[in-house]
Amino acid sequence: MKLTVNGEEHDITARNVSEVVAHFNLEPKLVVAEVDGQILDRADWEDAAVKDGSKIELVQFIGGG
Repeated sequence: MKLTVNGEEHDITARNVSEVVAHFNLEPKLVVAEVDGQILDRADWEDAAVKDGSKIELVQFIGGG
């Protein structure tokens, strides 16, 4: 299915937000996800189905100094 992730179109096989995060090899504890304009609680990722054309923003926090 085609998903727009962080402004770029990707062809990804994923059923939910958790699988999208895993597809990009991101550390879930450090990611905030927004789907179609709604920020999702991490506990809801497994139940948050994605569909063809969904717009997803993933923000990963990193440490530094």
